[in-house]
Amino acid sequence: MIITNTKIITWGKPNQILEGKALRIADGKIAIIGDASEIQRRYPGEEVLDAGGQYVMPGNICAHTHFYGAFSRGMAIPGPAPANFVEILQSLWWKLDKALDAESIKYSALACLVDAIKYGTTTLFDHHASPNCIDGSLDIIEEAVEAAGVRTSLCYEVTDRDGKERALAGIRENERFIQKVSRGEASPRIRAHFGLHASLTVSADTLERCLQANPNQAGFHVHAAEGKADQDDALQKYGKRVVERFEQAGVLGPRTILAHGVHTNAHEHELLAQTHTWLSHQPRSNMNNAVGVAPIPEMLARGVPVVMGNDGFSNAMWSEWQAAYFIHKDHAHDPRVMNGFEVLKIAVENNADLATQTFDGLRIGEICEGAAADLLLVDFHPITPLTTGNLPWQILFGFRDGMVTATMVDGKLLMKDRQLLTLDEEEVAAKAREQAQKVWNKID
Repeated sequence: MIITNTKIITWGKPNQILEGKALRIADGKIAIIGDASEIQRRYPGEEVLDAGGQYVMPGNICAHTHFYGAFSRGMAIPGPAPANFVEILQSLWWKLDKALDAESIKYSALACLVDAIKYGTTTLFDHHASPNCIDGSLDIIEEAVEAAGVRTSLCYEVTDRDGKERALAGIRENERFIQKVSRGEASPRIRAHFGLHASLTVSADTLERCLQANPNQAGFHVHAAEGKADQDDALQKYGKRVVERFEQAGVLGPRTILAHGVHTNAHEHELLAQTHTWLSHQPRSNMNNAVGVAPIPEMLARGVPVVMGNDGFSNAMWSEWQAAYFIHKDHAHDPRVMNGFEVLKIAVENNADLATQTFDGLRIGEICEGAAADLLLVDFHPITPLTTGNLPWQILFGFRDGMVTATMVDGKLLMKDRQLLTLDEEEVAAKAREQAQKVWNKID
């Protein structure tokens, strides 16, 4: 395929905006960036996608999400409103995940994947939990991902909150799926991490079992200090802060993702930086749960590789950009904090590096020859000149998720002219509503 008549945002180092150029896509990768007429002359008869003057840019990346959380949308939590984060976990999330079965896992995933394709999020790192349907749960999500056509890394959330047997089942599910991926039995667009819930629900014994079951360090994916209760629990039980506990246990490292890190201090930031452990920031979720504002500017200053996720909120990642841009300014009472290029560093550059590492060096999140053909067409018409110097602010204040008109992953179009090509959006929505009602009926 040759993509012509477009303006290319490369997200390279340095970033470039290329006009009058075309892309040739072959074998799932960007094969050539060059003059449109020359490329068409060299490859006569090849399919041509006329972008109509739209921007073409790499697909967005989400470093931390929960597909299973789709059915929380619109759900009324029974009983009094939760007053803190632990009560939110107990009254919402730990009831919701227990209500999931194979069919609801499938359609909650598909609903989120429809979201992702429509909103231009092409790589997602999912963190799954379904205590009454553990064995094979990652295969169910894998099948949904394969049908949709996006890229993911999957894991199962190990926790002691439902007893030792279910903790061991979660360990086995991670171990089984990691081995499946390592043997090449999954789609090349799927990878695996080893999932843990959080320090406060993972005992010393269970944590040690997880490390034994993951000898080659596929990389862990775990919540860390999202709420103050997580830190309080670690200090009380182990005499260590959460990140310290994980570092001493051997969890940290360049393939591990810690989500949130809201209640962390300077020493923990140093540990994250020294071990090059990824720290995923989800400002919309943090605000919704009222857990506080993660010290992201301090982390960036210390060299922590901060990435951006959405924690199961909509896969509209530009909305997450906006939340990060605004909340840190407001929290610091300083408009200089978290400027547009810092948001870009997190959401584009670092997310791309995480995805590239996860997919064995295949460049993801950048338009360059040899990179993955994971692309968006964006129908944006700026009312002021758009340059590499102001692009972050053009996105923050101008881009809207409905401007994504086409989504491509691995050289395959998943959406064209806002019409999904791999999933039946209406069918997914109808079946998701049925499954959501069944899930809600199980929750008291």
